[in-house]
Amino acid sequence: MPYDEDPKQSPKEGSGKKEEEPFSFLQETIKPKPLSREKILSQLARIAIYGLIFGVFACFGFFALKPWIGKHFQGDPKTVTIPEDEEAKENEEAEAGEEQANATGLSALSYEEMMESMYETASEAYKGVVSVTASSNTEDWESTATGLRTSVTGVIVADNGQELLILADNAICADAQGWYVVFADGNRYSASLKKQDKNSGLAVFSVVRNNITDTTWNAVKVAELGNSNLSKPGDVVIALGNTFGYADGTGYGIISSNSYKEIFSDGECQVLATDIAASEDGTGILFNQEGQVIGLISPNIWEEKEGATANAFAISDLKAAIELLVNGESVPYIGISGTAVTNEIAQQQSMPSGMYVVQVDADSPAMAAGIQSGDVIQEISGTEVMNTSTYEKAVLECKTGENVKLKGSRLGADGYVDIEFTVTVGSQE
Repeated sequence: MPYDEDPKQSPKEGSGKKEEEPFSFLQETIKPKPLSREKILSQLARIAIYGLIFGVFACFGFFALKPWIGKHFQGDPKTVTIPEDEEAKENEEAEAGEEQANATGLSALSYEEMMESMYETASEAYKGVVSVTASSNTEDWESTATGLRTSVTGVIVADNGQELLILADNAICADAQGWYVVFADGNRYSASLKKQDKNSGLAVFSVVRNNITDTTWNAVKVAELGNSNLSKPGDVVIALGNTFGYADGTGYGIISSNSYKEIFSDGECQVLATDIAASEDGTGILFNQEGQVIGLISPNIWEEKEGATANAFAISDLKAAIELLVNGESVPYIGISGTAVTNEIAQQQSMPSGMYVVQVDADSPAMAAGIQSGDVIQEISGTEVMNTSTYEKAVLECKTGENVKLKGSRLGADGYVDIEFTVTVGSQE
């Protein structure tokens, strides 16, 4: 007998009705209890308190980590550019004549006012002057007893965003274990040698900016490099630094001469001679009346001179080398000392114009290339050499390690013949 389904338990085949679920009357939406005004304000207050606590902790964390972040994530230092000198204005001589005319008949009061003005200029200029001292593992008892230490005067020439960069005489680099710098406020900081050039006698030291306190920042500034080409005999100048054998000396005087030059390998530098007395090993910075740096006082100028006066290398002739050093680049070196062969000399001596090689440094790139005394250099890297200045400028545009072509003439049995050399540019560090 076929099995019969119970119609109460199973829907009929083909019916479209949906079976009703048991207790369907219990399926209803439960609505949340409406929030009261007090509860909303309570929640907002709680969120504000949490936000305030988070903000406080974030601020403390930022200031606590700022020195560490600044020290380890400073980014690349900015490239330092030394501004080029501006040309002298036509009316400057007339203005100088008017100033001299107005200065006649000085009274005691006007002289006192003039000296007070000079003192104010010197005080402001001193913010850019520092003392660089070599540190060693052994203590010098004489320096400890007298308070006088072996040091050279430096000047703050640039700030690359990470370091204060200080230009000084490289005499302080010999046999030193380290260095420290004393700023105008008397505070001292550890310094590092960034780069030096033994050829010109310049060195650049660096002090990390993050190590410098606010007290020191308020007492120092980057010095302004002036145009020494505008300086002339009779100009009033200020000598600051270790000029007299101690670190904080101040002297006033005038430029007695600017007609001479100091010759070194691959260049020359104008000398600003003054009537300011100086110690035998005195170093310092020479400023004009506007408080601009116009010279670096060095004991290496005219070492055989009698009577010690402060003589300075003109700053304008050193700016190209300074820009390389403050950016951590080597100053190119070939090793030739020469003099200009003018057209007049060339005609009289029946020789080509250019730069006559007076001396070739031993073990220099020039000597390795075969250049000799008596050669006349006429071209370097495609640049015509007419005198010492054009030769020096062409050398400074080269890169250390670069191979450059030098062309010129050499005297032979039948007169001057063309010569050509390949020189690997070096450096004196």
